[in-house]
Amino acid sequence: MASPADPSRSLWRKLPPGIWALGLVSMLMDISSEMIHALLPVYLTVGLGASTLAVGVIEGIAEATAAITKVFSGALSDRLGQRKRLAALGYGLAALTKPVFPLAPTIGWLVGARFIDRVGKGIRGAPRDALIADITPPDMRGAAFGLRQSLDTFGAFLGPLLAIALMWLFADNFRHVFWVATIPAFAALALILFAVHEPVQPARRAVRNPLSRAELAQLGALYWGLVATAALMSLARFSEAFLILRAQSGGLPVMWVPLVLVAMNLVYALSAYPMGVLSDRLSRAAILGAGMALLIAADLALALIPGLAGAGLGVALWGLHMGFTQGLLSAIVADAVPAELRGTAFGMMNLITGLALLAASVIAGALWQYIGPQGTFLAGAGFAALTVLALLPLSRRLPKR
Repeated sequence: MASPADPSRSLWRKLPPGIWALGLVSMLMDISSEMIHALLPVYLTVGLGASTLAVGVIEGIAEATAAITKVFSGALSDRLGQRKRLAALGYGLAALTKPVFPLAPTIGWLVGARFIDRVGKGIRGAPRDALIADITPPDMRGAAFGLRQSLDTFGAFLGPLLAIALMWLFADNFRHVFWVATIPAFAALALILFAVHEPVQPARRAVRNPLSRAELAQLGALYWGLVATAALMSLARFSEAFLILRAQSGGLPVMWVPLVLVAMNLVYALSAYPMGVLSDRLSRAAILGAGMALLIAADLALALIPGLAGAGLGVALWGLHMGFTQGLLSAIVADAVPAELRGTAFGMMNLITGLALLAASVIAGALWQYIGPQGTFLAGAGFAALTVLALLPLSRRLPKR
């Protein structure tokens, strides 16, 4: 039996099997995606001659596409009461687009592949998160979302490592690495089809149009305050492509560029589950505030400390910030809204934060191009400070753990 000082170990065995299955599905798809995304900014700028502003626009449009799609898939999952089928459709679409990356002859093809891949992400995201909330007891939701996030991020840690090894093996041939990345994507699709099961739902109020004004009003003032705060948080946390570009500008050789995401995601994976467990016992608002303080510190390190030292410290703090905040936000939303509207709630939050991320990535790219890396990261620190201020009134309305 685990000691009281280490409650997370015993919780692993108590979490529903579906949480583990969904976490492994996320892990495999992230291995595939990050093998590609760790190399894509450099492939675009060095291999195909794209500007950093173009990278920002591409990344922002891709993530905003996923966010917009989540609204409709989340609402549809509430309307149908079927979460797994929509999640499997999203994973399947993402898997089917992976072979386009090694086959793409121009930037236009890569933009199209990235766009369709993010549509798949958008379709699966909200139904999957609602499914996690449906199958997890309320007093374990922080741990459940934290575990799924840790497994997902462990995949994001392994993906760039594999990219490094394969870039060495294939003598910096990007396309060969992209081909290998298709394998875990199809493995994730097989796992969700055969190992994840829809739970038996208790009797709930029927929802005919989840996106109607009347139903959106049922989400409540606390939820909409959370959404506004999450949007500010997204403005502070632009695309991780700029972490890669910061490390490269600091002197990191092209072959070792994926180490940026390896380091960030290792810290993220190791911290997400413990923070989820802690959030089931302590103030979630305080943990969110600490996470944003870590993001401010990360931005300042990236802006003010030159070379690889600043890049390394900033990337590590960035990953710790993600571990403190991402799974925790999902757990708070799951607790704050009616069960029959969870898909809509996750989808709507992701729409608004995705639009904020689009703006953040375009702003970051423009600041980088016209001012330099320092302008990009100092702006991020400013938005993170505003998020901390927004959390102060919201913290009084969140339930005490």
